[in-house]
Amino acid sequence: VQLQASGGGLVQAGGSLRLSCVAFGGAFSSYEMGWIRQAPGKEREFVAAIGRTYSEYYADSVKGRFTVSRDNNKNTVYLQMNNLKPEDTAVYRCVGRNNVVFARAAENYNYYGQGTQVTVSS
Repeated sequence: VQLQASGGGLVQAGGSLRLSCVAFGGAFSSYEMGWIRQAPGKEREFVAAIGRTYSEYYADSVKGRFTVSRDNNKNTVYLQMNNLKPEDTAVYRCVGRNNVVFARAAENYNYYGQGTQVTVSS
């Protein structure tokens, strides 16, 4: 499975961005899909995920500001980011997994896409 993310950029605090990630290969509709991020000098962290039944999961730091969604017809997962803060600045990566035995953590995914940079200026 190959994951290709896009949509990052530079935005002022309070602004919005929408990330997209297209999956190539595999059985997209059966996967939990999500997003992780890594800021300079920090560990990777889980951001959001959406299950195959469309259940949504969020890190506390983004709850109420970010929305994850998916379109199985397009093999695409989205991350709508509103009210962005400077601390949201990071490289965002699309992730996917075909089992949910383990906790939702950045390291517990089977598939990782390349990153897209999100920079929020104050």
